[in-house]
Amino acid sequence: MPAAYAFAHLHDRSPHPDVIEYLERIQATLDPFHGRFVIHGGTLEVVEGEWPGSVVLIEFPGGMAAAREWYASPAYQDILALRTDHIEGDVILVEGVGPGYDPLNRAEKLRSADPTGYER
Repeated sequence: MPAAYAFAHLHDRSPHPDVIEYLERIQATLDPFHGRFVIHGGTLEVVEGEWPGSVVLIEFPGGMAAAREWYASPAYQDILALRTDHIEGDVILVEGVGPGYDPLNRAEKLRSADPTGYER
């Protein structure tokens, strides 16, 4: 089973006391789901397009079920507003690819579905 990720693109970060409390409490909400920070607002370099804000990436080795359960958990829902009341952003849960992923296989599936290589 491939890991899943919670990916956040956060805008206009602010060091509001509620945000600091959120940071102090979030790891305890992740621990029961084996969630771990992979990226947490580190230095980024935009090489194409524009990217205002920062990035957060949390990995869930248990896959999408674990990511969904974490996000919906009472512990996380209890602290969520500490962040969302002060930082705008977008958050998605996304399934990763498993070991041995080869983009060639995806290309072959797309070509067999449509000779132009695009799904319609």
